Amino acid sequence: MRLENRVAIVTGGARGIGQAVAELFAKEGAKVIIWDLLDMGEETAAGINANGGVAEFTKISVTDQEGILAETKRILEKYGQIDILINNAGITRDKSFSKMTIEDWNAVINVNLTSVFICTQAVLPAMREQNYGRIISASSTTGLWGNFGQTNYAAAKAGIIGMTKTWALELGKYGITANAIAPGFTLTEMTKAMPAAIIEGAKQQIPARMIAEPLDIAHGYLYLASEEARFVTGSTLCISGGSVRH
Repeated sequence: MRLENRVAIVTGGARGIGQAVAELFAKEGAKVIIWDLLDMGEETAAGINANGGVAEFTKISVTDQEGILAETKRILEKYGQIDILINNAGITRDKSFSKMTIEDWNAVINVNLTSVFICTQAVLPAMREQNYGRIISASSTTGLWGNFGQTNYAAAKAGIIGMTKTWALELGKYGITANAIAPGFTLTEMTKAMPAAIIEGAKQQIPARMIAEPLDIAHGYLYLASEEARFVTGSTLCISGGSVRH
């Protein structure tokens, strides 16, 4: 029970990687609060509770600053602490740069980057007061290397790395660590909908010759949220099966 007596918020925890994180954290003893706009978050929380864990779901937009502040206050009143924040929520609006609209840009920057600022700033006072916190945010290998058709997504995910490094410098004295995860190609609902040939092509470019499952990524989050990682901060953990670009 590596997260026993911890309270963890997982944004975008209704499905995919976020769901795997929520389920794994609950198995490790954490009380998990899922923030998501997808109603299936209720099913995810119910499944965790049915399996002996503790979880709840709040339907909320991570870009709603007032709503996030109110929800943070509610959690603190109920549990008395917030120990872990997983900034996982994200969307894509992929287009080549010449065809990308300002609406495409703003949507991805708001959900993938600004929300990380909003949610982290909301929980920070509690973490600072208790002199403990784990902030772990979802970057991407796209944020490290770029990717065709993902100017907005690459900018957001690179921005997360920059914020993470800055928070490590500013918050370490309060017992708070800040790290990022950069997943490679992972089998989620979105990627499973791709043509089989595209999936197989991606697999052949990965040295490990396999594609990650959400649980593979969730174990990285678990490590960074645990006491084993108490001296790890300002880092970006790349979970890509050995894929490397320069």
